[in-house]
Amino acid sequence: MADSTPLLSQPDSSSSPDTQKPQPPPPPRNQQHPSLGSTVELCIGEFNWSQFLQSILVSLAWIFDAQQTFISVFTDAPPAWRCTEQAGNACKTANTNTVCNLPEGSWAWDGPTQASMVSDWGLECANSSITGLPASMFFAGCLLGGFLLASLADSSLGRKNMLFFSCLVMAITSFLVTFSPNVSIYSALKFLCGFARATIGTSALVLASELVGRRWRAQISVIGFFCFTIGFLSLPAMAYINRSSSWRNLYLWTSISTMLYCILVKLFVTESPRWLLVRGKTEEAVETLKCITSITQSNLNLAINNMSHEEETCDVDIFSALKILLQNKWSSRRLSSIMAMGIGIGLVYYGMPLGLQNLSFNLYLSVIFNALSELPSALIVLFFIDKFNRRITLLLFTILSGLFSVMSTVQVSKSSSSWNNNVQIVFELVSFFSACTSFNVYLIYTTELFPTCVRNSALSMARLAVVLGGMFSPLLVSAGRGNKFLCYGVFGLVIGFSGVFGIFLPETKGRAFCDSMDEEENKEKNMACGMLLA
Repeated sequence: MADSTPLLSQPDSSSSPDTQKPQPPPPPRNQQHPSLGSTVELCIGEFNWSQFLQSILVSLAWIFDAQQTFISVFTDAPPAWRCTEQAGNACKTANTNTVCNLPEGSWAWDGPTQASMVSDWGLECANSSITGLPASMFFAGCLLGGFLLASLADSSLGRKNMLFFSCLVMAITSFLVTFSPNVSIYSALKFLCGFARATIGTSALVLASELVGRRWRAQISVIGFFCFTIGFLSLPAMAYINRSSSWRNLYLWTSISTMLYCILVKLFVTESPRWLLVRGKTEEAVETLKCITSITQSNLNLAINNMSHEEETCDVDIFSALKILLQNKWSSRRLSSIMAMGIGIGLVYYGMPLGLQNLSFNLYLSVIFNALSELPSALIVLFFIDKFNRRITLLLFTILSGLFSVMSTVQVSKSSSSWNNNVQIVFELVSFFSACTSFNVYLIYTTELFPTCVRNSALSMARLAVVLGGMFSPLLVSAGRGNKFLCYGVFGLVIGFSGVFGIFLPETKGRAFCDSMDEEENKEKNMACGMLLA
């Protein structure tokens, strides 16, 4: 027993170098497992048809989002009227644009009484606050829903379930609108519809971008913008077909198609593998990746097993995602800057089409031109987003939109009114096109600025700022009826100034997604150190 210790220590003290066996070098002390973000990028693999079809199916939600956003343009508009034969010349010579000053029986609606909720409920002489109440309640619901539901997709429900339930509730309330007996019930249902609709765009955009790798996420995001334009352009066709029927049919058609889409989402859409891994649902993430990945099963399991298990899982509840965003200096700075930009962009994006009535140009043509201008905007983002510096692009397009918005209020020629009208609508179209491009880049930029665990919440707050800006636009449009500068002039100044907030944000072009707050914060510190060393 006394000799045991010397025997154990003998190789270290007395063995010669010739008799010692070579030992492997110790592992480096700073060796780390692959991060969650790099693991997801590896597991997703190359872009394939499964990812493309999944992204298309998710992005279709924007069609129904656009339909409910703009449907009141046709259902709540006062229909055309005409003088009756019994009225004689009293009606024809009357200098009025409304029927309120005409005797009963001297006029009649051109179409059926049920063509609009205004004629259906006899609101042709009601105060503008009454006839505009349903649309106002819709945007009020969007604001409240955007705030209260902002973090559900990041916490308990996830991207897929949030998209499914939002579309389903929106479809149900839209269906119930067809049974509205009066404007009060109609407005309450519009509020619920807007409340449910608030998270559809954000859930669809985030889910589609997280189903593909870094190389294709921007292009896939643009698909949603195309679908939104398609939804907007589908309304005039539906309204034209329905011109001889009740306004309720528009809500019926759109609600049924949305319900059918909800079935497709429930059966065929997969959950975001990034969100599943962040939430610690590894088995579900592996099953999801099997459906969309291009790598083999063995490599998939190996990558998941080698992933670092020490990363932040960001186990958030309903409101803690917003709390996390605000309690970190870097994330609160990003959120405040991005929301300041959103208010200016939203003011013009929603206000420009409303303000067309203040321009002396054919209203129907101008609305069509504005809707079509979103297509080249989406195409530019689709093909050139990989080449765009996010901050510079937002700054340039917001300034361009502001400049042409102000120019649309200026009379070019005092002698030719038609020339002025044509020039003003061209300036307005350039301004709206620039605002659409800014809006598209703005949404993509927001998804890149925040990590997976709070990405949906941050994007919801960004869209909430856009809706907030849009709520001020009707007031400016009303004020601009007497002075165009109070409408388009103010639009231009606000959006032009909003782009300046982008200089306080980091550039994200070509950068991989981060999945945790710690990972994003470390990247922020490394970027700051690099700038100091440079």
